[in-house]
Amino acid sequence: MTDWYVALVQAHPIYTAMAQFALLGTLGEIFSKWLQRRAFFLPFPPRALLLKALGWAALAVCIKYAFTGFLGFIDGLSAHALLPGLSGFPRAFAVSLAMNLQFGPFLVIVHRLMDNAMDGRANWSGLDKAFLSLLWFWVPAHTVTFLLPPDFRIGLAALWSLALGLILGSFNRR
Repeated sequence: MTDWYVALVQAHPIYTAMAQFALLGTLGEIFSKWLQRRAFFLPFPPRALLLKALGWAALAVCIKYAFTGFLGFIDGLSAHALLPGLSGFPRAFAVSLAMNLQFGPFLVIVHRLMDNAMDGRANWSGLDKAFLSLLWFWVPAHTVTFLLPPDFRIGLAALWSLALGLILGSFNRR
């Protein structure tokens, strides 16, 4: 049943990453607004919705490259005896920790800059919470992600974006 998904991801790794994040990341933002206001409504005008989806698609390209790059980073450190040889959970945790401590802050800032540009105003409130989410949410989430076969990692990461939207929407209820 998953053969079609794996074939599609292998044939088009960047485009499938973009599509998954455009859909699930944007849905995460919509669901967050629904939970905050306890109502079903279109929280963004159509143009903003399209821009948000395009923003998530752009972030997906960065994330796809980071996933590959940080796996190589950890494996390279191990190959040069700067880390012990890692496999399984310790390797997944090391990749997740390195990625979220080094690449994560960059991604948080770029995401906020894109949101600010789309909204036409500067909003830096809650940035501290976004940085903290790298530790309490993204490190554990990506540890699980890096335990999966490579073809399923980006899809799960996109699902985690949706999950974080639900969590944040629940915590930020009015």
